[in-house]
Amino acid sequence: MVDQPLSVLVYVGLDLVGDGLMKLPFLRALRAAFPSARITWLAGQGKTVYAGALAPLIEGLVDEVIEDAHIGNRWWELLLPRPLKGRRFDLVLDSQRRVLTTLIVKRIRHGRFLSASADWHLSDQCPAAGMAKQSSMIRQMLTLVELASGRPALPNAPLRLDDRMETEAERRLPDGPVYVGLAPGAGGKHKCWPLENYIALAMRQVKAGRVPVVFLGPAERQWEDEIRDAVPGALLPLDYAATPLLTIALARRLAVAVANDSGTGHMMATAEVPLISLFGPTSPDKFAPVTPHLTILRAQSFGDSGMEFIPLSAVADAIETALGNIQPQG
Repeated sequence: MVDQPLSVLVYVGLDLVGDGLMKLPFLRALRAAFPSARITWLAGQGKTVYAGALAPLIEGLVDEVIEDAHIGNRWWELLLPRPLKGRRFDLVLDSQRRVLTTLIVKRIRHGRFLSASADWHLSDQCPAAGMAKQSSMIRQMLTLVELASGRPALPNAPLRLDDRMETEAERRLPDGPVYVGLAPGAGGKHKCWPLENYIALAMRQVKAGRVPVVFLGPAERQWEDEIRDAVPGALLPLDYAATPLLTIALARRLAVAVANDSGTGHMMATAEVPLISLFGPTSPDKFAPVTPHLTILRAQSFGDSGMEFIPLSAVADAIETALGNIQPQG
């Protein structure tokens, strides 16, 4: 039986929006494993969105956020007084693998220290051989939770959204239609399935009596007129003021969604909507979202790594399969 820690510290370097979204399943699993612990999130080398844009999303998951702590970057920190003014934590989880950083973080007073750095040689415990090396960043972090708790991680433990966001999402996507979400953007063009394919996919949904809902971020606003002209029945519910929280709330109202390897894809995964995730030059082994209902389509399965090699028919068929797997309510 693993002792339940009363205080847990998680060390990260920094968190951008994409990082924060990818790490949410870890936080959900950590809180499920230790429901009574005081959890501190330490961004040692920069800012974290958990202190900003995503702060409302981690309410109840994290009790304290420390950012820009200047911990874990320079060798002479090993000669300074202990980090965090000598505070002590029952459990410290080091989420990164740079050896110097791990040596510095390990100086924080602790009961147990877990880290995959240096092939777990600096950790107080090591996982079984099959768990030791994970290519996915989030799977690496979930291994820390499993090692700390002695139980399987629960990355889909309950996540609460602000009621106001849920109400606004219902206003923008009222009950009634079958909504199919489409997220054509990504952080780079090399990760984008061609826009004309998304438009053709949207038209198929209209013909099937469904409503395509297109999620455009600020970088994709130039596509808005083209999409509206080509698919008059499409909804584009995001505006310039939209937040990740509203995007997640809107995604919860979808029957199924299609997304590239992108931040929006991870928001849809957080909403736990059946998700068809499209990958080409990037690796799903490393970057696939963690969500209960995930279908991955890889360009390599169709001949090459370019996103354009994923056939429209394959994505359309995946939508039909996902919709067919939805259990009726009541």
